[in-house]
Amino acid sequence: MGGGIVDQPGNQVSSFDCDILRSTFVKTVIEANIPEDRWRTEAALLIRDLTGSSFIDPELLEWIVRK
Repeated sequence: MGGGIVDQPGNQVSSFDCDILRSTFVKTVIEANIPEDRWRTEAALLIRDLTGSSFIDPELLEWIVRK
């Protein structure tokens, strides 16, 4: 996700927010021992919590859950 902003109607996620989301996701997966088949669901919840929107950018989701 490197630079820029994920932009959707009424939604902006900065690069800094993306890094925080990914760090939070990794920490949560490790601490809660979340199996890989639930990673996308967990990441989607984090994105929704941050943005307050039900729209989940598929590229952001994939970036967060990548190994």
